[in-house]
Amino acid sequence: MNKEYQIRIDRVLQYIEANLTDSISLTEVAKVSYFSPYHFHRIFSAIMAETVNDYIGRRKLERAANMLIFNTELSITQVALDCGFSSSANFSKAVKLYFGFSPSEIRNPDKVKDSKIGKIYRKYGKVFCPADLYPSRITNEVMNNANVKDINMKVEVKDFVSQRVCMLSSARGYQPESIFATWDKLIEWAANNGIKHDEQQRFAFAYDNPTVTPVDKCRYDAAIVIGDSVDVHSPFTATEIPEGKYAVVYFKGAPEEAIQAQLSLYSDWLPNSGFEPDNFPMLEHYLNDARVDGYVEMEIRVKVKAMLFKQ
Repeated sequence: MNKEYQIRIDRVLQYIEANLTDSISLTEVAKVSYFSPYHFHRIFSAIMAETVNDYIGRRKLERAANMLIFNTELSITQVALDCGFSSSANFSKAVKLYFGFSPSEIRNPDKVKDSKIGKIYRKYGKVFCPADLYPSRITNEVMNNANVKDINMKVEVKDFVSQRVCMLSSARGYQPESIFATWDKLIEWAANNGIKHDEQQRFAFAYDNPTVTPVDKCRYDAAIVIGDSVDVHSPFTATEIPEGKYAVVYFKGAPEEAIQAQLSLYSDWLPNSGFEPDNFPMLEHYLNDARVDGYVEMEIRVKVKAMLFKQ
């Protein structure tokens, strides 16, 4: 993709994320892109493989599903309002149409008797099961030898300094072949710029929850730490991992099992930690080469801030 096109579409995505709780004007979104409003929607659809309306609607509902699971102290009505819906009735209808399950069924999957099909399957081919959102269910069916309490005990809050990185986005989200192709390009780039393979510090920016978001729509950016003097050009992007406090979980196992530790961090540890997630995507700091070793060893990092208690 042309560098300028990528910059403009990224600007649009950032604007949408920052305004998801509001009523987003498509005219305003087009202005943010700096493309002609006559052509913006076609350009967005061609690059993102979905319309602007579908993208905004999907992101609102994905955020809502995550809030239903990870913010259990909030009522369904409050989740609806926080996600930009005018009423709990409109919210429930939208959730049911998209996921195939009501908000209360998502919060209580043990009461769900039959699997249901919503728009998420018809449009994206994503099989959605509310039970998959819960670490304990994943533990029983996927990771029989995992121990949730064990994982919780290993959460540490650490202070990290900022790091400049070179980043490359996976074209097809979390699809393994796309992730591998992305890393091959980035690792080769780093080696060509004097960063030896065994000296590369590798991170991934993981923006979305694959139990909610279709795999090819999950945003995944591979990144390698670089010095201040390294020049970065398209299709690569220079950005920064900010300094601050991060909740850190060590994980070693099969790649598909890492979701257990990630969900547990959000649903089991965070609510009782005194912290809340800061406005930054989850990081995976890789400590080995999974394709060589046959397993992944990494730190899962979530940037956190002290929770503000509202009176």
